[in-house]
Amino acid sequence: MTGAERPMVIGLAGGIGAGKSAVASAFAELGLLVSDSDRAAKAMLDRDEVSAMLVEWWGERVLDATGRVDRAGIAAIVFEQPHERERLEALVHPLLKAGRSELIERARTEGAPGVVIDAPLLFEAGLDEECDAVVFVAAPRAVRLERLRRDRGWDEHELARRERAQWPIERKREGCSHEIDNAKADNSAGRAGLIEAARGVLGSVRAGRAGG
Repeated sequence: MTGAERPMVIGLAGGIGAGKSAVASAFAELGLLVSDSDRAAKAMLDRDEVSAMLVEWWGERVLDATGRVDRAGIAAIVFEQPHERERLEALVHPLLKAGRSELIERARTEGAPGVVIDAPLLFEAGLDEECDAVVFVAAPRAVRLERLRRDRGWDEHELARRERAQWPIERKREGCSHEIDNAKADNSAGRAGLIEAARGVLGSVRAGRAGG
């Protein structure tokens, strides 16, 4: 596809718990298709060829009582051992990239304005290179921690442990071309504001592509 034919691709970055999924939903309201990398990566773990490789690497301790991959067990391995995380990423990322390419093609054939990539490690995995623009989703740490306590049962220690596996927040912000404040999106007014903010980003990206 040429640049003119290719649907726009917008990436999302931000701190853990900033609410990138909520911002992705706002873009979906405007017609974009959503590439949820976290959900897709979890689904990949259930593919026969992937689960077999994980057992070969780490033994049957990575399986739960039903014989499926234990995601919590995998997380414990990769967050504590960076080289193991890199090995897992090398296995899964090419599969995820193929899925994104299929979604972009679907957006083109369906006439959707574009695709939004919601990926926890957007910059770390180099996915920003696939994007026309990257949006920083901003929310104070206190707000993020409260959301994580409510939704995932995490405490300050768990948030800090997870953050160590990612780029520092300010480094992510510096790599973004746009920013959306998501500090108040836990109510209807906040969600409406996200849609308007997403609309503004779309207009800016469209203008940039037309000018390019």
